Amino acid sequence: MMIPNSSALPFTWTKSSYSGNQGDCVEVAHGAVPAALPVRDSKRPAGPAVVFSADTWWGFVDAVKRGDV
Repeated sequence: MMIPNSSALPFTWTKSSYSGNQGDCVEVAHGAVPAALPVRDSKRPAGPAVVFSADTWWGFVDAVKRGDV
């Protein structure tokens, strides 16, 4: 699912502590939607957010940690 304007949502967005100053970051709204995670581009807070199932999101995070992605 995609949300066209993520800034209109009453969510608290967080950025990874691993993010550098290059601006290539995503923000996640943990706990905003049951069993799902909205994700958006940190450079575009009024831009769209993509909503992933929790299993899909954490599978992606694990793949990144392993170096698979």
